[in-house]
Amino acid sequence: MSNPERTRESGVQSVDRAISVLEILARRGEAGVSELATELEVHKSTAFRLLGALEGRGLAEQIGDRGKYRLGFGLIPLAGRVSERLEVTQQGRSMCEELASELGETVNIAILDQGVAVNVDQARGPSTVTTYNWLGRITPLHSTSSGKILLAAAEPADRDRLLTDLERTTPRTLVTPARLTAELDDVRTQGYAWALEEYEVGLNAVAAPIRDHSGSVVAALSVSGPAYRLPPDRIEAITPAVVAGAAEISRRMGHWVR
Repeated sequence: MSNPERTRESGVQSVDRAISVLEILARRGEAGVSELATELEVHKSTAFRLLGALEGRGLAEQIGDRGKYRLGFGLIPLAGRVSERLEVTQQGRSMCEELASELGETVNIAILDQGVAVNVDQARGPSTVTTYNWLGRITPLHSTSSGKILLAAAEPADRDRLLTDLERTTPRTLVTPARLTAELDDVRTQGYAWALEEYEVGLNAVAAPIRDHSGSVVAALSVSGPAYRLPPDRIEAITPAVVAGAAEISRRMGHWVR
């Protein structure tokens, strides 16, 4: 085995052991170096190094001078992101199903994750039996209706960073940052976004923002379908229903508009 291969293997093993440490602390509540070393079947010095790395990131902490460790507060933001995703799908599920039944098209909820839109929930209408399953699919931000909603809500510096090296997937894909920025300004003002054959030829969609209790945009609700069933005039006609659906999910998430 070459040195690079051994290095990769060692790195993966360390990650696996670090995760095991977190699982042990979660199960036991607290544990010492010797206990962790025994359960992991490693030398105490290895367990100590793993704890030191986790402690440096705030994922584990030592309890006073007792020599015991427990989970750290650095896990809270990570857990918060997961619970936020779970909440938006829990609160949005019935609305997705209602819109899918009413409009006959695919309804998705997407979130922003590491520079892409990730579809975390989906409902299909009676017209969509043979259409693509978007659940779990990663899609670009600049060429999808959900992505535009999420981009429009991003901080200016983050938005500028995300509007670089844009891929053109259809003749209608916008890849000029200045034009996209202008469109995103409109999206923020009007409260919805369209994507007309910008991601895939023959696919149209409309999306609206889902907000949490603080008013921050945490997800996008979209309705998509083939262009022959969702031409621009029908996209325009269903936009109020999509906006209202997103507003209702936002209300369930604790966002109230006075």
